[in-house]
Amino acid sequence: MDTKKYSMGNELIKGGVVIIDFVILNVLLLLCKKYLDTVYPLYFSKEPRITFIIANVAMVIAHFCIGTIIHRRRTQIDEVFLSVLKLCLVHITIMFFCLRLLGGRGSVRMFKFMVIFLAAELVVIFVCRLLEKLFIRFFRQSGRNTRSVLFVGSDPALLMLYRNLISDSSTGYKIRGYFANELMENCPKEIIHHGTLGTLNQLIGFEPSEGATPPSCTLTDIARTDELFCCLSHDENEQIMRLIKYCDKNLIHFYYVPRMSGNFLLNLQPEQLGETMVFTNHHEPLSHPLNKFIKRTFDIVVSAVVCLVMLPFIPLIAYLIKRQSPGPIFFKQQRTGFNGKTFTCYKFRSMHVNKDADKVQATKDDPRKFPFGDFIRKTNIDEFPQFFNVLKGDMSIVGPRPHMLAHTKEYGEIIDKYMVRHFSLPGITGWAQVSGSRGETKEVWEMEERIQKDIWYIENWTFWLDIRIILRTFVTLFVPDKKAY
Repeated sequence: MDTKKYSMGNELIKGGVVIIDFVILNVLLLLCKKYLDTVYPLYFSKEPRITFIIANVAMVIAHFCIGTIIHRRRTQIDEVFLSVLKLCLVHITIMFFCLRLLGGRGSVRMFKFMVIFLAAELVVIFVCRLLEKLFIRFFRQSGRNTRSVLFVGSDPALLMLYRNLISDSSTGYKIRGYFANELMENCPKEIIHHGTLGTLNQLIGFEPSEGATPPSCTLTDIARTDELFCCLSHDENEQIMRLIKYCDKNLIHFYYVPRMSGNFLLNLQPEQLGETMVFTNHHEPLSHPLNKFIKRTFDIVVSAVVCLVMLPFIPLIAYLIKRQSPGPIFFKQQRTGFNGKTFTCYKFRSMHVNKDADKVQATKDDPRKFPFGDFIRKTNIDEFPQFFNVLKGDMSIVGPRPHMLAHTKEYGEIIDKYMVRHFSLPGITGWAQVSGSRGETKEVWEMEERIQKDIWYIENWTFWLDIRIILRTFVTLFVPDKKAY
């Protein structure tokens, strides 16, 4: 089996990353000692050995608490940054308090140095993480440290999973094909159905009677698989249990993929009702009072700061809008909000005044846009007035984007679960927008994909997920999204 080789490859990657972090730490300390005499604490100069020992021990503890995620198959840049930030904060906090207890006087100078060192350490380690990520991408694209994957079943949910697994070549997933009694509809040619050997019955195998010829394809044919993703009906629980037992015995990671109901995953979540375990089709973390409080407090604080910072720039933006297009500075539109209620959404006007504003989406070369309007749309500056909507309580900073009333009526009638997105406050930015589902929706499937991501956000909300989405959105201020028009 390849499992040991895979695990060894990941351990080597993690070990290499940790060693590089310790090299960075010690090099930074040496550079600070040599070039930052004015802020370098006196105790550090008097006791350099103790300082270096404490710093390295603190890094050991920080790595034990936080670890590294760079070796994982699917990691985004914002996740890497947050991991590095937490690592550096834990390291510097432990280092500061230990050295402060030993160093006695000079706490002000030591604190100042630690702040500078934290910033330097964060930047250098994060840059190294990006370089390490590029190396891992090259390493896996060359055919090393890969994961062999097999699908079982013909449900469309497996196609969605397939797109997620291969969307980033650096993940190193190799799809071997699928076993199913029925052919998968709209299946890419890259996902091989194993011909006459590809039925589920042949994969599961059966005990032949004495003297009978054994089946040409049995469970032994998946012995070299690293991960098996199964998407079968619960009616086939006997086959599922046999697969699970075989995977456990042969060190294959087994995953059950929820089936599709229409165009959405049948993703039931457990809840305890008295002594009975029940399953609901919608799990809403934001229904808990504490989570609501955290999200609303964050919204108010950040929106208040942004509104204050934005005030001096409003006259300049207003001048540029008026200069290129007569009409109001702000664009006001009725949109569908929380629990389906209508509210007035504010934006900086980016188009000439027109009669189709409440019915027609913006297109790539839309003649209604004027030059400065096109710029503020691409950089998301036109959305800034919505921070006033957040302060009013109509919106949140992060959430499903509010749609025009005409679109709510249109798509609510043809897309299952469309209205589920309104269980959450609409957002200035959202998971769908930062994960590729932004811009004009020419086909119904594009809107269905967006709705799937909106519902995923509602059911998987965490405070750190909001931070990740905000960081990704911030990047678009400097690197405009190709679908932003």
